[in-house]
Amino acid sequence: MFRSTAVLKEGFKNDQYRQRLRDIYVDEAVLEYQKERYIKALENFEQIYGEKEVELYSAPGRSEVGGNHTDHQHGKVLATSLNLDAIAVVAKTENQIITMKSEGYRALEVDLSDLEPQKSEEGGSKGLIRGVAAGLKQHGYQIGGFQAYVCSDVLSGSGMSSSAAYEVLVGNILSGLYNDMKIDPVLIAQVSQYAENVYFGKPCGLMDQMACSVGGLINIDFADPAAPVVKRVHVDFGAYGYSLCLVDTKGSHADLTPDYAAVPAEMKSVAAYFGKAVLREVDEKEFYREIPKLRAQVGDRAVLRAIHLFEENKRVDGQVAALEAGDFEQFKKLIRASGDSSFKYLQNVYSNHKLQEQGVSLGLAVSEIVLGDRGVCRVHGGGFAGTIQAFVPDDMVKEYKEALDGVFGEGSCLVLKVRSCGGVKVVE
Repeated sequence: MFRSTAVLKEGFKNDQYRQRLRDIYVDEAVLEYQKERYIKALENFEQIYGEKEVELYSAPGRSEVGGNHTDHQHGKVLATSLNLDAIAVVAKTENQIITMKSEGYRALEVDLSDLEPQKSEEGGSKGLIRGVAAGLKQHGYQIGGFQAYVCSDVLSGSGMSSSAAYEVLVGNILSGLYNDMKIDPVLIAQVSQYAENVYFGKPCGLMDQMACSVGGLINIDFADPAAPVVKRVHVDFGAYGYSLCLVDTKGSHADLTPDYAAVPAEMKSVAAYFGKAVLREVDEKEFYREIPKLRAQVGDRAVLRAIHLFEENKRVDGQVAALEAGDFEQFKKLIRASGDSSFKYLQNVYSNHKLQEQGVSLGLAVSEIVLGDRGVCRVHGGGFAGTIQAFVPDDMVKEYKEALDGVFGEGSCLVLKVRSCGGVKVVE
């Protein structure tokens, strides 16, 4: 439902939408911040576009809990949406122009009369916008123009998938404005991946977009990427006395695309040896028999990364089973094992091209010293730089946060909640 920016501002000021904010952001401690954030976003929209009838949309960041670098091999993951998000104030227009002004960046315009990939837009947000619109149109959905002001507290380059949140945000805006919010979240995720692969030029898997779009803690099996099996896992980490923390180690992702791209490429080189497209299709016993020949053909690192993939898929199954059985200690053991495997076999904790920049390694080392055997930590997301993830006992959160903020700077350690919804229209 469209409301004027003035009416919405007054509604937030009077706490008319407080329960809705509580539903989305979970943590009572952040509700005042979110209230002021929406009021400011509405004010900024008015400064740019004037007072108009608008709608509000939100798409969350994500945390990969299990399944590090498995999605691009049609593997299994356990992922969750977070109570950090990108939000948009949006006015529908009668033309075919999408105008998006993100906080701190210049406005972008995309003409929907041309939906072909543009070489000049690779690596930029315009490519993501055009790609999402093109993907939805290819699936038979309506698209059209709008004006939007966007702000995000999903840290860019942090492994929380700010790009996926942005893509899912665009998909939900088009779903709401032109399709009565009826586009399935799984399709929005698939179209978002298409935009990132084809229009942005990054060969990512589907996990990031799926976690941002569907929401909650979800177990996804990508055996058939066209029809991934999505299962909700109901768990309250707080009920076990643990908090989910993400630590931004402040490493630069610049020039790391070759490191990221080498992971799926090397895994696929192993699969190709067996005449398969991805490792999920390879028989594990046959793989181990062929290791001597594989070493000569694809190299040791590719073999180690394949071993990680086979074992990580099993760990995801184990993590889900442990949570469903209420066995948090077993869940923690599997998180620790995933982190060990990522460091030793997947080798995505630091770049071989930047040996003096090992912020993720340092964050893990300090975390292990502080937490001892009570908590667990692992590399988070794509790796090489960015964030680490930790499950920290509630009575150690203050100590842990002080230690990690002491290394990487104030505010580096974020204490987060699982958000139950994915991409949404904020005010109905």
